[in-house]
Amino acid sequence: MITLEDKEQLAAKGITEAQIESQLASFAKGFPYLQLYAAASVEKGIVRLDNDQQQAFLSAWDEYTQSGKSIMKLVPASGAASRMFKDLFEFLEAPYNEPTKPFEQKFFANITHFAFYGDLNSACVRLFDKDIPQLILEGEYKKIVAVLLDADGLGYGQLPKGLLLFHNYPDGARTPLEEHLVEGALYAADANGCVDVHFTVSPEHRSMFEYLVADNAGKYEKEYNVNYRVTFSEQKSNTDTIAADMNNQPFRDKGKLLFRPGGHGALIENLNDLDTDVVFIKNIDNVVPDRLKGDTIQYKKLIAGVLVELQRQTFQYLELLESGEYTHEQVMEIVQFLQKKLYCKNPDIKNLEDAELVLYLKNKLNRPMRVCGMVKNVGEPGGGPFLAYNHDGTISLQILESSQIDMSDPTKKAMFEGGTHFNPVDLVCAVRNYKGQKFDLTKYVDPETGFISYKSKNGKELKALELPGLWNGAMSDWNTVFVEVPLTTFNPVKTVNDLLREQHQ
Repeated sequence: MITLEDKEQLAAKGITEAQIESQLASFAKGFPYLQLYAAASVEKGIVRLDNDQQQAFLSAWDEYTQSGKSIMKLVPASGAASRMFKDLFEFLEAPYNEPTKPFEQKFFANITHFAFYGDLNSACVRLFDKDIPQLILEGEYKKIVAVLLDADGLGYGQLPKGLLLFHNYPDGARTPLEEHLVEGALYAADANGCVDVHFTVSPEHRSMFEYLVADNAGKYEKEYNVNYRVTFSEQKSNTDTIAADMNNQPFRDKGKLLFRPGGHGALIENLNDLDTDVVFIKNIDNVVPDRLKGDTIQYKKLIAGVLVELQRQTFQYLELLESGEYTHEQVMEIVQFLQKKLYCKNPDIKNLEDAELVLYLKNKLNRPMRVCGMVKNVGEPGGGPFLAYNHDGTISLQILESSQIDMSDPTKKAMFEGGTHFNPVDLVCAVRNYKGQKFDLTKYVDPETGFISYKSKNGKELKALELPGLWNGAMSDWNTVFVEVPLTTFNPVKTVNDLLREQHQ
């Protein structure tokens, strides 16, 4: 039952009653599993580029950057890094005082190797008049961890990853935000040397991001001879989803409807607002020091080169179809392009009349396009590349999470477990049509690809609804191409001890 007070709350958030009804219905019926055709592989849908192809695509991207087109780099950077420090929070609550678990022992044995060590040591001296070696000597390990995590110290337990010190350099330590600025200069500068970087941030951290950019951008502009245009946006409140109780009724907290952020799928709205031709998307924590950036830069340019070449060919075909002056052979050539280059197959294509076939080709070609890097599977958690059936019966490339796959079906489970590659979130997207108009990206989302998770609030269980993921269901109806990229381009930081890996030292 929606009350008058509820209606005022909905109006303030920009959410309609129809949206609430739809979300509550999703809790009740759940989401269908996607129908799989096959796990994508080099034999089925993942492109492996030889040396000649690589050179051609690198040249294509270099040429595109000088063409006057706009390029942007989008970095999802909201959310606290608290999960990064889960083991250290547990240590603070543990009944013992000295590092006992392997994770804790590794952290303290290598504490001087963290880029934040200098700041942490200074904070310990400020708060306790003792440096870290002295505190360790006295067995005060928990004081050190508390200084790292708590607000009166470095506050890392509440800050987003983008603001933490990740890498050491001779002239000082760098945050992931700074590493992304450097990356942008190396593969996303336009013909005028302008680098557009857009961060999605949480409202409470925005001013800190802005301060960090103001403090550091000038240094990298001089070093790389570029000009940065750094912008920010926040997840829109109208993309929040309602929480439900175990009976699929609205969950209330102190009488008010409880809403939760809709997950990274909400960011399709932020992406849709960006005014650009091409946009790179990469997670905030997947960065490396300069000495290891070579592969990252090369393969970012490569997948961008693949994108702009496929887009160029797609636009030519759309203009030809629109002209009406095409031969049967040309239409068959376009069918082959759609099936073999854009990996969109239609089992019923032979049954289409000529006019139906042309309309079908126009609809499938005139869509947003993305090229996604895929790395070989080494057991890291995350989504994988698949060929999946769409609602219209076609088969196309999709990035799926395990929650979207029916693991009770032995065949589907075997497909998932036998996958040769997985998704490192390495995308480059083309978001304008062949007439230069921006696509409305919200029209290419598959609403049936959200998922439900279980949380609690004040000790009461609740159901939370995640929107279709940004690179999953939110891009379901895009033209999608997968390109194999080396594992060296994938170096995420899921826990603080990941910063001790050779790739982050």
